[in-house]
Amino acid sequence: MIDRSAPRKLAAELRSRFEALGAVPVEPPFLLPADTLLDLYGEDIRGRAYVTYDPARGEMFMRPDFTVPVVQMHMAQGAEPARYTYAGEVFRRQEENPERANEYLQVGYEIFDRTNPVAAEAEVFGRIAEVLKPMGLRAVMGDIGLLHAAVQGLETTDKRKAALLRHIWHPRRFRALLDRFAGRVPLSAARKALLAQADPMANAGPLIGLRSEGEIRDRLAALKADAEAAPISAHQVELIEALLAVRETAPFALEQLRDLAVDMPSISKAVERLSDRIDALKALGIDVDTLEFEANYGRTSMEYYDGFVFGFVAADRPDLPPVATGGRYDALTAQLGQGSAIPAVGGVIRPGLVLDLGGLS
Repeated sequence: MIDRSAPRKLAAELRSRFEALGAVPVEPPFLLPADTLLDLYGEDIRGRAYVTYDPARGEMFMRPDFTVPVVQMHMAQGAEPARYTYAGEVFRRQEENPERANEYLQVGYEIFDRTNPVAAEAEVFGRIAEVLKPMGLRAVMGDIGLLHAAVQGLETTDKRKAALLRHIWHPRRFRALLDRFAGRVPLSAARKALLAQADPMANAGPLIGLRSEGEIRDRLAALKADAEAAPISAHQVELIEALLAVRETAPFALEQLRDLAVDMPSISKAVERLSDRIDALKALGIDVDTLEFEANYGRTSMEYYDGFVFGFVAADRPDLPPVATGGRYDALTAQLGQGSAIPAVGGVIRPGLVLDLGGLS
């Protein structure tokens, strides 16, 4: 039997440490309504979370992380500004990495504060960096907001932009869509033949499945409109590729991004926010000259991150997931806030991984 006492003890110590910094301890439920997570992530969440059924409440998910229930709690009754901490188990299916734990502890530190979002980002990163300093981990940060802004600035249809934005957190799908919208991948012969018909439904036979004829016709119309749209220019695709390839220490990454912003003015605001973030981290004593920045970082995490993202990893153990991760999730507060929103940022530490790597002493 696995000994869980040591990770639980460390989790309690870390939560107490965050409490001493002014964070309010919270204990979100283990079971979350399926509707909430499905609305946020779509059916893909079923591949990453455990599903159960309650006769009274219907379909439920075992908690895949703490952020969603903490946001729900804060948006319903939280004061501003607010800092929260928590410690407990999360449950993740690991079909692609069966050697990884599917149940493990997380300790988190979250800030809801609209007065100075950049300072809040630096605070969360700094608090976690301070805890993990004895371990000598490699810290890396990114910014999902840069890619989001770059997509918004593309010269293409709103529907294509929306499709790309939906798949920012799915790099392979994003790449496939970008190639398709740029005309790099030709339409299949079957798709061409279908769209060439005056009325594809004329000889379709009886309807089978859940979609109505109206829904199918709407989809066909959307496919036809997309096929007729002008391709995204090769230059704009190259700029997106150059953006995603930025991987440098923070000051040099900032220089590269400012150069890219000359040809991609839509990212200028996000680049300057990165500059402010670097200054805020430096003011807290973080060595930004060695802090790594990867524009592509964080794109396989939970889909709620929409700006600053970070992680702490064991450089000599690439087989392990990050010991700590975090980021900004403003859009999530808007989705769950029933008309209200607040800038929010947080991070989590995995006590089990800390101990696996030798602990904090």
